[in-house]
Formats: sequence, structure tokens, C-alpha cells
Amino acid sequence: MKITVIGLGHVGLVAAAGLAASGHDVLAADTDRSRLDVLKSGELPFFEPGLSDWVSCGLQRGKLSYLHPSEFSRDLGEIALVAVGTPADQKYNVDLKEVWSTISWLKGVDPGDLVVVMKSTVPPGTGQEIVQRELEGSGIAYVANPEFLRQGQAVMDWQAPDRIVVGAPKGDLRSVDVVSRMYAGTQAPIMVTDVTSAEMIKYASNAFLATRISFINEIAALCDLLGASTDDVSEGLALDSRVGSRIYAGVGYGGSCLPKDTRILEALALNNGLDAGLLRAVTSTNNRQRMLPLHALRRRLGGSLARVRVGVLGLAYKPRTDDVRDAPALDLLRVLDEEGANIAAYDPEAIDSTRRELKDVSVEFATDVEEASNKAQALVLMTDWPEFTDQDWTAIARKMAPPRFIFDGRNVLDPVRMRELGFEYMGVGRPIPGQETLNDYIEGPSHA
Repeated sequence: MKITVIGLGHVGLVAAAGLAASGHDVLAADTDRSRLDVLKSGELPFFEPGLSDWVSCGLQRGKLSYLHPSEFSRDLGEIALVAVGTPADQKYNVDLKEVWSTISWLKGVDPGDLVVVMKSTVPPGTGQEIVQRELEGSGIAYVANPEFLRQGQAVMDWQAPDRIVVGAPKGDLRSVDVVSRMYAGTQAPIMVTDVTSAEMIKYASNAFLATRISFINEIAALCDLLGASTDDVSEGLALDSRVGSRIYAGVGYGGSCLPKDTRILEALALNNGLDAGLLRAVTSTNNRQRMLPLHALRRRLGGSLARVRVGVLGLAYKPRTDDVRDAPALDLLRVLDEEGANIAAYDPEAIDSTRRELKDVSVEFATDVEEASNKAQALVLMTDWPEFTDQDWTAIARKMAPPRFIFDGRNVLDPVRMRELGFEYMGVGRPIPGQETLNDYIEGPSHA
């Protein structure tokens, strides 16, 4: 099939490369000429494991090519896959300017029997409005096909998705068949539903994932109070088939999807007269988790963090990506800087992204974990990169200064081993007999 992909961000570029790898002829378009220049030079505008090889293969085989929308002829192919940005404002109203602009452009190109496949995350009801306002009588069909790609695992998720959701107007069997052929060879169940339900599945999926994370973090707070182990509790929960996979406590979720989509769903509920108390609580718990390291640092290091050297390990909101959008680590860096701490930070991929995001924050960016920990009185682990757990922690202990306090914001280090090496270790929901809990650090009595 000949397919046009519009929007070459994290979703669009993975989709374009994946479709090319499946043998389709893909025209990849973006209005950002600087991004196109980067792509045409053979580079990628962001880090995603495995994507560079995938893109290179598509280009070499002649299955993938880049164009600016102004360079297109009338032949867009059978499908135009839309993956443009849908940011939200401070009140969590979704900005659909790029979506509407793309639909208008597609109509102007005179595409014939084109099927528009919407990959961008749009509020439920948007597809119906697009069809009614723009596409009725145009000959262009519309399908909602939400994406479920995880950054850091996007290539794998495209190759082996859990499900493919196709939302089409009732009776539009041709469009469903066209989209099914686009995914031919992909071993995943295809769920066919209406357009609005497909849009809601995307938001509900992200809000549910966010809810799971905030739930285990609430349980972790109780574990700290009562002396239970959140690790054991989480493992015990996962053994129940009704609960699902294991959930890990930590400093909360971030990124471009879960925080935004949960708040958008809450706003949609409120705007339609429904009190979204659960979703509001999910966000509130997540906001609290981000500041747990700060509370622990203040308490252990005497209240003031002025001139205290703190190493921060991990800047991206999750491992295997350089994305720092809404990353918990950035909130921590901002507050540490405001309090006058001497900050050293390290991340395997996200240092440049952080520099661009935190231009006014004073941070020393280290080249590795040992440099970030050199003479630090405390270390905070904010992203669970595998290389952090694989470190020579004996060498790091020698480089640090007393009290050698470690706050493990992802619960990936071995508490027993850390204490044996001379660290003062604290995790999330991992109380240590005879030691103050995390809740004590936030609300309880100070050190004697």
C-alpha cells in the first residue's frame, strides 16, 4: 500500500518506519523544516531504541521518503495517517489546531478515496465533529486508530501490539478493511468499534495506568506507616489474575501522555457535569510523590539544603528515552536550585533535553554516575536506568561524603546491600526496622 504519514514526532516517525518495514511505500511529512532537515541528514530528532536502524533500513530500501506538505502531488495513497501534536492549555482544553489544519490540507490535495487514520490523541467526539464539519460529501473516509506506544519500547510495541483498535462509522466496512490491510502480518487482535469509543479507549487506558501507579504509591505510604514492604505487597497483588501485572512504587509518573491525558479526561468529565473525584485524586497523589525526595533530603540534612551537594541520577521521565516532558526529576531540580543546593545530575540520554528545558536552573551535568556522586552528601535516583543498578556502588561510596544518603525513588537498589556498603538508604514504602520511615520524614518528629 502507499501511505502518507503526517507528523513525525515520537508516534508518527515510529509509525512511518514500522509501515515501511512491513513493505508499504511511505511518504513521511512534517511542517517543521528543521526536523525534516535532521531526518534527511540521517539523524533522528529524539532517542528511541532500535528506531535508527529501522529508519535507515526503510530509506535504503526506498520504502520511506521525507517530504514537506508543500512538495506533495495529488497522490497521497490509500491512507493518510495523522500523527500531529494535540497539546493542552493550562485548563486542559486540547488544542486541535494542527488536527484541523491537517484535515483542511488533505481536502485541498484532492485525494480521491483516501482513508484518514487518526493516530493523534483527540478528545472523544472529535472524530464525529471532523466528519460532520469537514468530510461529509468529500469522498474522504475517517477512522480513529489510537496509538499505544510506550517510549523506550515503541519499536517493540509497533511490531507486537497488545491490540489494534479501529473506530469507524457504522457500516463503513471498506475503511475497516483498508486499515486491517495496513496492519497485515501484525499478530494482534483487531477490535472494531465506533469512532468515539475508540477515542475514549485511548484516554481511559492512560488514565487507568496512571491510577494504578498512584494506587500503589498510596499503598506504599501506608506500608511506611505500618512497617509493611511495598515490594512484597506489590508482588502479592500481581499473583491475583484480576489485578494484572505488577505495579512498582516510586516518585510518580511523567511524560507527555499520562499526566496530560488524565487531566484532560478529568476536565471532560467536569465540563459534562460529572465529578471526577477519582481522577483528581490520581493527579494529587502523583504530585505528592514527586516531592518525596525533597522532604527526605531536607529532613536528613538538617532542614536547609543550601550548599549541600546532591547528585541526581536520571532526568528522563522513564528509562530508554531522552524525553523530559513533565519528568519528576525536573521538578526536583528546580526546587533544589531554589534552595541553594549544589546539584550534579546525570542521565545516559536526557542531558541535552534537560539543558534546553532548564535554562535558568543551575545544574552541573556529569558524564557518568561516579562524577555525579563525587563529594555528594546525598544521591537521589529518579529514573530506573539499568546502568544505575549495575554500578560499582563500592566505588561510589568512597567518592561520596557523609552521611552518604541515598533516596531510591524507583526502588531498584538492594536496601540490604546499600546499608552494608555504608549508605543510609531510603526507598518508597520500604521501611527499615529501627529507622524513621518516609512518612516520619515528611510529617513526624525531627532527628534528636
